[in-house]
Amino acid sequence: MTSASDPGVAEALANDLVIDITTTGRSSGEAKRLEIWFHNVDDRYYITGRPGPRSWYANVLANPAITFHFKESTEADLDGEARAVTDPAEKRSFFLAAKKLSEYINEDNVQEWVDGSPLIEVVFN
Repeated sequence: MTSASDPGVAEALANDLVIDITTTGRSSGEAKRLEIWFHNVDDRYYITGRPGPRSWYANVLANPAITFHFKESTEADLDGEARAVTDPAEKRSFFLAAKKLSEYINEDNVQEWVDGSPLIEVVFN
């Protein structure tokens, strides 16, 4: 497995948008892989989605192990642990700071995202 300090991975963490993640299915126990955006806010790494339930979120709530599969600027895998972000103030701060989401979220609709969107922070092993 690769380290976050690897130069190619550090570049991807700073600049990439699209990754695949692998989670463990909460019922099946099987590896589940899907494509998703990730966000770097102040060198902390997050995954979210539009408001509504998400299978990947339910999976990491049941088993927080997660793997990032980089595929844009580098090809590498990075293991981590997911932490559910549930505090409304912390969620609001993230949604307003996430530059890649600025075309979707603003002061007028941020509360909808805070109330209904899954949000995790990923800490790499």
